[in-house]
Formats: sequence, C-alpha cells, structure tokens
Amino acid sequence: MAASLPRRIVKETQRLTQEPAPGITATPYEDNLRYFNVLISGPSESCYDGGQFKLELFLPADYPMAPPKVRFLTKIFHPNVDKLGRICLDILKDKWSPALQIRTVLLSIQALLSAPNPDDPLDNTVAELWKTDPDAAHAKATEWTRTYARAAA
Repeated sequence: MAASLPRRIVKETQRLTQEPAPGITATPYEDNLRYFNVLISGPSESCYDGGQFKLELFLPADYPMAPPKVRFLTKIFHPNVDKLGRICLDILKDKWSPALQIRTVLLSIQALLSAPNPDDPLDNTVAELWKTDPDAAHAKATEWTRTYARAAA
C-alpha cells in the first residue's frame, strides 16, 4: 500500500511518527495509510488541560491540493467544534495551502484549544455562552474534558 502513496504523504507520515509534535500523536491505520488516528493532549493552562482528545484525520485523493478532513471523535465543549466533531478552522477551509502539512494542521487545532474563537463559531450556543458568561463556559469545558477526555490510566 505504501508504494501507491504519493511520496509527500510517505515523508510527512515518517516525520509525524519519528518526530512527533509535543502533545500530539498521529498514527496511520495499517489498512488505509491516508487515514490517521490522532491524539491531542489538552494544552496546559487551558480548560482542556489533562484531556486526551481523539480525532480522525483523512487525506483526500487530491491532498495536498485540498486540505485534510479532520474531526474530533471525543466530545468537546468548544465554540469552534460542533456536535459532530467538525472543526471551524480557516486552514481547513479557504486558507488552506499546499505548503501546509498534517503537522501544521494538528498544531493549529491544538492552538485552537488554547484560544477558542467565539466570533467564528461552529456551535452558536457554545459561542454565545463563551461571550456572555466566559466563566460558565470554561467551567463546562473543564467538566466535559474531565468526563469525556480523561487520559486512559
């Protein structure tokens, strides 16, 4: 299967596994090397601190001309992630560039956990709470992190 993958994907995958970004692991599935099992640790000093978030990442046939498809599998209370786990992030949409890599995308998602953007929401209810009562939003995000994103002991 690896022989049929574009060289760029092979190189990016090697770099991801040999030099993982801090707090991020991305492992391709053996039966489909374009499909990755991703774990992102919640950034310290954020309401996601201590959480292990599972995501799936898929490289479409036209990658790198098109962005990877990424979504959260772990439930998360975040204004830029909807109930289906879809992520509102400019580089996954109109700001995508073939110069970006899987690693960049995952680091950007991790950064989004540190700095939610309620002004560009995917979940309006969560964003509204984030704007009107940030303390309550943070408390709920922390509670959801404890409930759904506990690191496997």
